[in-house]
Amino acid sequence: INELSQVPLPVMLLPDDFKASSKIKVNNHLFNRENLPSHFKFKEYCPQVFRNLRERFGVDDQDYQVSLTRSPPRWAGSGRRLLLSADRTLVLKELSSEDVADVHGLLSHYHQYVVQCHGQTLLPRFLGMYRVSVDSEDTYLLVMRNLFSHRLPVHRKYDLKGSLVDREASDKEKGKELPTLKDVDFLNKNEKVFVEEEQQREFMDKLKRDVEFLVQQKLMDYSLLLGIHEVDRGEQEEEEELEEEE
Repeated sequence: INELSQVPLPVMLLPDDFKASSKIKVNNHLFNRENLPSHFKFKEYCPQVFRNLRERFGVDDQDYQVSLTRSPPRWAGSGRRLLLSADRTLVLKELSSEDVADVHGLLSHYHQYVVQCHGQTLLPRFLGMYRVSVDSEDTYLLVMRNLFSHRLPVHRKYDLKGSLVDREASDKEKGKELPTLKDVDFLNKNEKVFVEEEQQREFMDKLKRDVEFLVQQKLMDYSLLLGIHEVDRGEQEEEEELEEEE
C-alpha cells in the first residue's frame, strides 16, 4: 500500500489491471520465530483495481493499512474461515485457490457494477485480495469492509433467504454465544425491523439492483445478513463496563 501510494491514480483501469499482481519476498535474518517467520512471500492481486474500489467505497488507504497491521486480527466465530481486524472495521475471509479464481472471474463485472451504482450496494465490499506464503504453504485472504458497526455490538444476527425450506438454525448453532439464525427463527421470534419510509425505499432499491446483478452473473447462493443491536441492552452493557473499570 505504501508503494502504491507513490503511484498516481490511473485515469481509467485497463484489462491488464484485472490480471496484474505485485509480490514481496521477505528474508528476515534477525527474527523471532514466535512472532515472525524467517522467510515469507506476500502477493497482492490486482492492486490498482482494489485501490480504485477502496476509493469508491470511501476507505482511506492509510486507515486501511493501519486497520490491517496495527494489531493482530482475531478469529470471528468458530468456523476458522473469518478474521476480524482489531478495530473491527475489516473482515478477512480465508479462500481456497479455486475461490481466488472465482473472484478473478467476477472482479471486472463487480467493479463495473460498483462504478455504475456509485458504491451504493448491499453486496460485500471487496477491498483487497492477498496470498501469504510461509514455509511453502499458501494462505489466500479476501479483505472486505465489516458491514456491521465497529462501535455497536451485534446482539442477534440472521442469514435470510426469503424461504422457509430448511431455513431454521440447528440446535448446535443456537447454542453458540452469537448464533447465525435463519428465516424460520426470525418468524418464530416474531421479529420486526422498523425503518422510515425513505430508508425503506433506498434499501429496496439497492436490494433489487443487487439481485439483478447477481442474476446476470448467474450466482444463486446468496442471502441477506441482518444484524440487530438492542439499544437498551447496549447501554446497560456500557454501564456495567464502566463500573468494572472503576
